[in-house]
Amino acid sequence: MKLVSYNHKAETRIGVQSNETIIDLLSARKELAEGKNYGSMMPPNLTDIVSLLDRGEQALRAIRSLVLEVSRLTSEGSDVSLRRAGVILPLSQVRLNSPIPRPRKNIVCLGLNYHDHWAETLGRRGEPLPSVPVFFTKSPTAVIGPYDDIVYPSATAELDYEVEFAVVLGRSGKDISRDDASDFVAGYTILNDVSARDLQRTHGQWFKSKSLDSFAPMGPYLVTKDEIADPHDLDMELTLNGQPRQRSNTRNMIFKIPEIIEFLSQDMTLEPGDIIGTGTPAGVALGMSPPGYLKVGDVVETRIEGLGFIRNKVVAKTI
Repeated sequence: MKLVSYNHKAETRIGVQSNETIIDLLSARKELAEGKNYGSMMPPNLTDIVSLLDRGEQALRAIRSLVLEVSRLTSEGSDVSLRRAGVILPLSQVRLNSPIPRPRKNIVCLGLNYHDHWAETLGRRGEPLPSVPVFFTKSPTAVIGPYDDIVYPSATAELDYEVEFAVVLGRSGKDISRDDASDFVAGYTILNDVSARDLQRTHGQWFKSKSLDSFAPMGPYLVTKDEIADPHDLDMELTLNGQPRQRSNTRNMIFKIPEIIEFLSQDMTLEPGDIIGTGTPAGVALGMSPPGYLKVGDVVETRIEGLGFIRNKVVAKTI
């Protein structure tokens, strides 16, 4: 499933995207689920995707059943009544948010986790590959939607982009072994880890430079893990104004997802809705000669196989 958070008629709702339509989950439950087995499994007051993930796999199974029921009714010619009841909405009439507009804690990311990105940065100085993952975090307030604008901040003159494959947790856990790690994954989404390179140098750490407002475009949906056969074999690319900048495959990660979850969860509790950005491949602006940093008016488009795309324009900061 492709779980979405969206705005419609001044309300924030959650649903499932199917082709060019949205199935609104609360409306579908109200119209179709009452009195049926899966109706009792689906919470009546879902407000966001995190609250859905908190309910566990049973709630996801109920939603899958609900989506199948909508598809069956549509195939039988009931789509007009479903649209009238607000169960089905045209994608063109809603504004997609990040699947998780406000994570409950910082987004955890990995630095230098792709062989080619390591080669274009520390590797060219002869440094060895890392023996453990390099973690840093981004503030929840950095998150914006898949088609929202990146605001060029006044604090930087070196604005960079980073396509990242992001993992979303679906269960709480601590000290998770790599063999069990996939059981804790809900699904995947796209993250653009926007970065202020000069702030990285100034502060000597990465949090501030990665956490300015609008520095985490994400989406367009949360793809549940059953839809992705192999998360370590997905093509990924980032274009700037239509020109390729980054192009790689998730197989080039240094640390794979099970290892990342094992390292991260050691003595630290992970929760449903937690987001892990797994690193970026070569082609960032910093690695170019001369650097090709973002400027106002640029359009950044980020694609990952099976996860769709996000597109964000860089705009000037307004007072």
